[in-house]
Amino acid sequence: MELPDTYNAATTFVDENIAQGRGRKTAIFYRDQKITYQELFEKVNRAGNALKELDVGVEHRVLLVLPDCPEFAYSFFGAIKIGAVPIPTNPWMRASDYEYLLKDSRARVVIVHESSLSELEPVWDRSPYLKRALVVGSPAGKSLSFSSLLAKASDRLEAEPTSKDDVAMWVYTSGSTGSPKGAVHLHHDMITITDLFVKPVLGMRENDIAFSASKLFFSYGLGNALYFPFRFGASTVLWPERADPEKVLQVIEKYRPTFFFSVPTLYARLLRVEKRYELSSLRICLSSGEPLPPALFYQWKEKFGVELLDVVGSTEAMHDFLANRPGRVKPGSSGEVTPAFEAKIVDEGGREVAVGQVGNLLVKGEANSPYYWNKHEQTKRTMLGEWLKTGDTYTRDEDGYYLYCGRSDDMLKVGGMWVSPIEIENTLMEHAAVLEAAVAGQADQDSLIKPKAYVVLKSEYQPSDPLRAELQSLVKSKLAPYKYPRWVEFVEELPKTVTGKIQRFKLRAST
Repeated sequence: MELPDTYNAATTFVDENIAQGRGRKTAIFYRDQKITYQELFEKVNRAGNALKELDVGVEHRVLLVLPDCPEFAYSFFGAIKIGAVPIPTNPWMRASDYEYLLKDSRARVVIVHESSLSELEPVWDRSPYLKRALVVGSPAGKSLSFSSLLAKASDRLEAEPTSKDDVAMWVYTSGSTGSPKGAVHLHHDMITITDLFVKPVLGMRENDIAFSASKLFFSYGLGNALYFPFRFGASTVLWPERADPEKVLQVIEKYRPTFFFSVPTLYARLLRVEKRYELSSLRICLSSGEPLPPALFYQWKEKFGVELLDVVGSTEAMHDFLANRPGRVKPGSSGEVTPAFEAKIVDEGGREVAVGQVGNLLVKGEANSPYYWNKHEQTKRTMLGEWLKTGDTYTRDEDGYYLYCGRSDDMLKVGGMWVSPIEIENTLMEHAAVLEAAVAGQADQDSLIKPKAYVVLKSEYQPSDPLRAELQSLVKSKLAPYKYPRWVEFVEELPKTVTGKIQRFKLRAST
């Protein structure tokens, strides 16, 4: 993409909508509020000026501990506009998590919602770099009122003349393989994703309305519900609550979004809701976070008449590098490479593998994070020059579709043969009793690794030895015999990150 050397991302995603005459158009639907692009523009400017009054400047970090709400948008783009670095953060964590993030990021200011204050307040004095805490809602102790500071600040603000290669934000990894790492992203990253993925692949337009059940505090939701719609002058529905299936369907029925974004787990739960809701407004439904089982694709399309587009991205890549496209879906695949990226599948020696062979997926694109903050060794292992090692294993078929085989450290070697947990999980999901399934390796009596399945049953089914044998037989009948799970454990739920990714390392640790 051609961008000037001096470029501030906030001008593209906020200011440009005013220049295009969209000031009176609704930018954000939030509860019973309709916030126009003009109001968004002014509040972003006020937030930027308020941060400057608190001595926040270029490259200073600002931790955002906020649910999906308008103040998130004001804070996020207000910080970027003054050259500071916002860090979206899960508002449902514990005090120890916030202490880690504050110390790791050295954030100078935290903007926190009152609902998270009780967890954050105890660690303020143990965070040596933190200077100020702003509260959305009622402040307590030494914190300041976010709304009061904005009310006093000017609504006029010139964007800091940052470079297109300056740091714009950090997004912490979800921790599916261990401790969160701060992935650094630059000013040109968001526009790279919108203009080379969202526009040509998804076709988002000004008259669209986006709703993401996946939240703003991680990279998937941040794009879905914030910078995607703002780039095209569309509208977004911000909804701060946890993803209860009935409530999600009520939100869709009320605001009639055209784009809906979620994860396979929630799509499965939405299909279980018996009450009928009006979802005819939806034209694009994206699924990410974990591979979408083909059974879910067909069930969703049959019930609601809309394709589920399985897409794959990562925090390090900013958003999606593989995607099924409308009208070109291959169920069970992650789709094709998006125009924002190049991809290749390589063996352990870095050599590209042939079509149909399993290898490690590498992607190259301008939106890739250049490094993890203060994680030099992990940066060297992941950011391989222009290429990002995704940590995923894949095969590619002759049509150019990519088939997920599991995380690199999730792959099992059984009898000298590589086995994909995903392949077994998708087969188990074909059984009418299975709601969710995860597969990890466990040592047998000879200390040899074999597949073990962890299965969550639908509410109308009960665990039993006959059902366990039935599931094992299903896998044997569909896959090579050595792939069947030697053990099947029925569980109430699977360990997951907040983004819905199964944490198989926790399953491995429990065996």
